[in-house]
Amino acid sequence: MATIQGNDKDALADKEQLAAVRIAVDEVDDQIVTLIARRERLIRIAGTLKGDDAEVRAPGRVERIIEHVRSAAEKKDIDPDIVESTYRAMISGFIELELKVHKENS
Repeated sequence: MATIQGNDKDALADKEQLAAVRIAVDEVDDQIVTLIARRERLIRIAGTLKGDDAEVRAPGRVERIIEHVRSAAEKKDIDPDIVESTYRAMISGFIELELKVHKENS
């Protein structure tokens, strides 16, 4: 029976650690999706309350959100550029959804 020695032990430990990290990432992804679903419900409501497309697009509001999340990222010592790019992509998608909802309710 072969035994695990030296580098083989390290490789096995690395694989086990990677598997555990992947499970944790999947759990975080589930939490993020739950929060995105909540955000979507709120955006759908907002889309029915706004007066026009300009109010939906609200570039000033977008920039305030970006400033807020960058600041929050810095306080948590995570990369604010990753947070900003993630939020810009998410906001862009939600603006499209909100424009659609707004149009349907106008």
